[in-house]
Amino acid sequence: MFKSPGDVFFSIGSLDIYYYGITMALGCLAGVLTAYFVFKKYNSDKNYDAIIDVAVYAVIFGLLGARLYYCLLNFQYYLHNPFEIFFFRQGGLSIHGGLIAGVLALVISSKKAKLPVLNVLDAFACGTVLGQAIGRWGNFFNSEAFGYPTDLPWKLFIPIQNRPVQLMNFQYFHPTFLYESLLDICIFVILYFVMKKFAVNRAGYTLFIYLILYSCVRLFVEHFRIDSAAYVAGIPVAQIVSVLLILLSVCGIIILKKVLYKSN
Repeated sequence: MFKSPGDVFFSIGSLDIYYYGITMALGCLAGVLTAYFVFKKYNSDKNYDAIIDVAVYAVIFGLLGARLYYCLLNFQYYLHNPFEIFFFRQGGLSIHGGLIAGVLALVISSKKAKLPVLNVLDAFACGTVLGQAIGRWGNFFNSEAFGYPTDLPWKLFIPIQNRPVQLMNFQYFHPTFLYESLLDICIFVILYFVMKKFAVNRAGYTLFIYLILYSCVRLFVEHFRIDSAAYVAGIPVAQIVSVLLILLSVCGIIILKKVLYKSN
């Protein structure tokens, strides 16, 4: 059984330091360092030190994009509580928004730094999924992003104040944060072998394979979750976006193969 110790790690006077913020920081740090070493390994002839500069833009705009996307999905709430848009420390980030903004930031900053864009995106795909695996534990400390009730040995205790009204009588729920974290680690291991095979001669493949694999994970996890941010015709927006990402990624691989690597 899992049970959160609470969302506050420690306090300095009236300032609370949240576990969520710590896990996000650790996830970002692990992601950036992983991207740096992966890029350096397969692109030792390039200015790999510039990856740190590129990463700053990716992290900043990725977090802003993740927050903006989450607020848009919960538009009515933040319309009536606009100042809470800035409450990053208490949670409320959407990975899909972060991916969109992060990729755009990486493309622009990589071109400015004269780095090979596809190689940079591949390296950050490896770093991102590891960062996600760590960052998902922020949901654990916040007692959020959980699934429907269960009595399995790995069940997650949710405090009564965090339970949906219709499920107040249930104490234990599916720890969907754990499912996604473990599956993200599996993706990271898979990408390690993908990079060994494609990093040099098929730049861009790793990015699209990451998007396909993560989208499949998200489709699976959303099946258990009961607190998806928004729905369209009863279908979680996250699942719809995941399907679109799979289709776009398959098209991306086909385009790379037929256009960029047609002679290989």
